[in-house]
Amino acid sequence: MSILNGLEQLGLGKLENVNVYESEEEKKAEAEKKEEKKEFAEESVLLDKSMKCPVCDQDFKTKTVRSGRSKMTSQDTDLRPKYQPLDVLKYDAVVCPFCGYAALNRFFKFVMPAQQKMIQDNISANFTGIDTTAAFYTYDEAITRHQLALANTIVKKAKASEKAYTCLKLAWLCRGKAESLDQSAADYASQKEELQKEENELLANAYDGFVNAYSNEDFPMCGMDELTVTYLLAELARRTGKLEEASRYVSKVLTSRQASERIKERARDVKDLINEAKA
Repeated sequence: MSILNGLEQLGLGKLENVNVYESEEEKKAEAEKKEEKKEFAEESVLLDKSMKCPVCDQDFKTKTVRSGRSKMTSQDTDLRPKYQPLDVLKYDAVVCPFCGYAALNRFFKFVMPAQQKMIQDNISANFTGIDTTAAFYTYDEAITRHQLALANTIVKKAKASEKAYTCLKLAWLCRGKAESLDQSAADYASQKEELQKEENELLANAYDGFVNAYSNEDFPMCGMDELTVTYLLAELARRTGKLEEASRYVSKVLTSRQASERIKERARDVKDLINEAKA
């Protein structure tokens, strides 16, 4: 007999057989249900950062992630960081909405007078503007902004390392977009294949640029020391099918007396992947 037997006469018969205490399974199921209902609002962790364009001298705002509102959860073998609750990488390209000058955050302020003229003649003269009303950037919007940054590196004849790093960031965005695709969509397979092709082409360009920079530029490079770039070259070479080059670079890391155990461990993982690809 239920301890709530008799409530039926009050119109509450459905409650007669409920448990007084929830089981742990019921609590967990309820918590998961509530979590599913929560929709993360990306704009809630963003802020508008004030910037001054070094090309046209105009003031504007760009979106950036609030400090402490994202957490890196893991890292791919080519050093792509993965964050929660949003992909922070989408917000790395800064675009001036007035003249079209764009660059990754770390490079944005540094423009020589000759480069300024090149950008004005080849970008600004034809720039028709970019949407500044979005509350947050979709992957497509982020990719467009990074493409504009890459176009600027070409026009201003930037260092090979800046071009390479911009290509790498674009490749990571393509990968992020592919991971976010709706797998139930009719065109899922074709979209994923196209994004994979784009990523591979960008990784190949990143590799070529870093090889050039490795021989001709000083370290640190794009915030990375020589051993980190060497490791990155090994992994980019592996991902683009250049297995002999990959082996050569990974050996440099593994035989270096200056390399930390952490980067050597990463290099061992890449070496295993190279050997699997050769088998």
